[in-house]
Parts: sequence; structure tokens; C-alpha cells
Amino acid sequence: MEYLEHIKSKIVSLEGLACKRAYWNLKEQPVVFTNGCFDILHRGHIEYLSKAADLGKVMVIGLNSDSSVKRIKGESRPIQDEYTRALVLASLEFVSAVVLFDEDTPYELIKATQPDILVKGADYKHEDIVGYDIVTQRGGSVVTIEFVEGFSTTSIINKLNK
Repeated sequence: MEYLEHIKSKIVSLEGLACKRAYWNLKEQPVVFTNGCFDILHRGHIEYLSKAADLGKVMVIGLNSDSSVKRIKGESRPIQDEYTRALVLASLEFVSAVVLFDEDTPYELIKATQPDILVKGADYKHEDIVGYDIVTQRGGSVVTIEFVEGFSTTSIINKLNK
């Protein structure tokens, strides 16, 4: 398989994710899940995502759709369209699957994914993380990871607008 086709194959629908999840269960591979907008991928994202991926064998990223990003971040966002953002994330070797979601939170996606490990940034309290109840009810864990100071999409956008 050519590299680009391999990368594209990691961008999956909810139904495609269910098939992959069944395979990962069969192979007893722990699934890590995180989510976000990932509008302009930067060092902070890479360090966060790679640390999250280290926690299991399979890394699934829930990616906010364009309309979801607009509702959360405002009319000027996203900078890059959802397919572009998904393709960039899927190109990371430690990412197993990228799934778009249109809601404001990934609650339904987490319910469908049933991850073993749910990861968010350390600015959240564990019990406030969307999906905490789903993951902990089935014996999974919720982990927070510190952000890399000085790196954010907003700061990059602000630098570009100067």
C-alpha cells in the first residue's frame, strides 16, 4: 500500500471504527482515546499526542468537525478544513485512527469507542472530563497530560496576524 493510501485508511467513520475496535479487542490491544480540534498542528500537540499514545497499543483521535470547531472556537475557525486536519493527524505513525464528530463534545464517540484509556490535558479535573463515567465504569483509566508551555494554536494565529 502506498503511504498516502495508508494514511487515508486511518481516517474512519464510526462504523469503520467499530470494525477496527473489534479487531483490537480480539488482539487485546489497549485503546487510548483523546480528542480535539487540532487546527494547526504544533509541538505542543505532538508532545501531548505522543505521550498519550505511549499509554496503550492503539491511539484513536476524535476530531471536531468544521461546524463543531466553529461553535466552540468562533466563526474565524477552523483555519484548516476537517479533512486536512484529519489527514495531518493520520500521518503521525503512532495514530491508529482518526474519527470526525460533529457534536460539541465527544461523549457519543467515546461511548462507541469504549477506550481503555481516556486522555485530556492537565487543565481538566478527571471527573470533569467528558466520557469519564463511560471509561471508569468499565474499569478503564482517565489520564491527564501537562501541556507544553508556550505552544497553542491561538498564539500561532496571533503571531501570524501581527
